[in-house]
This record gives sequence, structure tokens and C-alpha cells, in this order.
Amino acid sequence: MPEAATPACLSIKGLTKRFGGFFALNGLDMDVATGAIHALIGPNGAGKTTFFNLLTGVLNADEGAIVFEGSLLDEARPSRRTARGIARTFQNIRLFPHLTAIETVMIGELCRAYGSTWGALRGAALRRPFGEAAEERRMRENAMALLAFLGLAAQADERASNLSYGDQRKLEIARALATQPRLLLLDEPAAGLNPQETAALDAVITRIRDRGVTVVLIEHDMNLVMGISDRVTVLNFGTKIAEGTPAEVQGNPAVITAYLGTGAEAKQKQGAAA
Repeated sequence: MPEAATPACLSIKGLTKRFGGFFALNGLDMDVATGAIHALIGPNGAGKTTFFNLLTGVLNADEGAIVFEGSLLDEARPSRRTARGIARTFQNIRLFPHLTAIETVMIGELCRAYGSTWGALRGAALRRPFGEAAEERRMRENAMALLAFLGLAAQADERASNLSYGDQRKLEIARALATQPRLLLLDEPAAGLNPQETAALDAVITRIRDRGVTVVLIEHDMNLVMGISDRVTVLNFGTKIAEGTPAEVQGNPAVITAYLGTGAEAKQKQGAAA
């Protein structure tokens, strides 16, 4: 008996976004298997970040449908989509510089901390004078566990602004994981990292997937993309031009022309990605 196909965590049908007469995304169809690392690549301006903004509710689609875990994703507010189990990081790091690392991660947990406003008020009313609420203790313990998972436990009490660039990248991932996502969107997580930090990031993303989180990755580092991804989708001017395994995409003539370049430049980039 043949093995059953892995069900789609995310199914995109005809997704379109226009800005005036410009198509940032044009009829995108794309399926992301549950438990996969799925990379989305393409030149600058190809529509990759627009895709993330549509998934997270920052932008509204002009046409098409987003189906998440079998249900239409039609909540308008980003907070509702976070509650559904979708989290993201950003191309440009967005942290509160005055907060410590552990406080930053605890902020990510707030969307799961209380089941209702009444629950939050009840917890505050029952707090003993000068004591720490049980929910806050639990959040702090969970935040420490995530910091340890990402190798940041020793920096728990450091301000975010005092962390190295690479550690700030990891802290943003920790904050996203604190929302307890089932789908994690990583927008150029290797940007600005040195080779050693990128290798460590490769291991982190794999461990996140091993925790049962599906990952969609936007990235320009082809060594990272080709080494870690189960499947790769390639965009150019908002249109999907190729999709498949890393090996299939790497050898696709349309990808070589549109993304890697032509001639000697393409050969050089292909060698670097091999």
C-alpha cells in the first residue's frame, strides 16, 4: 500500500495582491506540507515579504484563498492569526531595546497567558501583595526554556539592545516561538550573520521543525536554503516560476535565468549554492 501524502499545513489558491497596477503577487498557488521546511526564494521585489504580510493579516488579499490546517484563514486582524497558530520574524529586527531578553520572550507568551479578559482580572485580584502571580511564574519558566533552547539562557537578563546581532536574531525567533505556533514564518533570518552564525541557525531551524513546527523560510543565502529545505518555491515579479526539491529548483533553467543570473555569474552562484 502506498504511503499517504503528508497533509498540507498551508494551502494557497490563486493569491493575488495589487498595488495600483503593479502585481506584488499574481495568482500564487502553493502547498506547504505539515512538518516541512519550505523555502520561498526570488529576487528582491519578487513578492516574498508581501506573501508573509498576507498570511499574517498585515495586508488583505485582492483575490485568492489562504487555507490553514484545513480551514479558510479569513480573520482580518494579525492578533487573530497569531491565536490561530501562525508566528513570524521580520527581515529587519524588531525588538524592544529597553527590555531584557526574558521580558521580550514573555511578551510573546501574552497571547496564550489568559483564556479571557475575565481570567486575567481574576488572576490579578487573587495575587498576594508583593507576590508574583502563578501565571507570570509559568510564563517566566517557559521563556527561560525557550532561551535555553536557542542558547541564550546566559543572556536572559541582558537588555535586547546589548545583545550581538546574531543573538538578537535568535531572540526574535524565541519571541515568535513563545506564541506557540504551528506555522513559523522566518523572513531572512540569516541576513547579516557570519558563516558560523548561519551554520548555527541551520541547526536551530532543524530543531524547531523537529519540535513539530512547520517552517516557511524566506532567505537569500542559497547554501542555507539548499541544505535545509524539503521543498523550494521560486517567485519572480510576483509569479511562481518553479517549485520542487532543492536539487530540482537549482537545476531549473528559469530559476538560473531569473534568480541566479546568466553566464559566468550563474555558474559562480550555482557553485556557491552546491
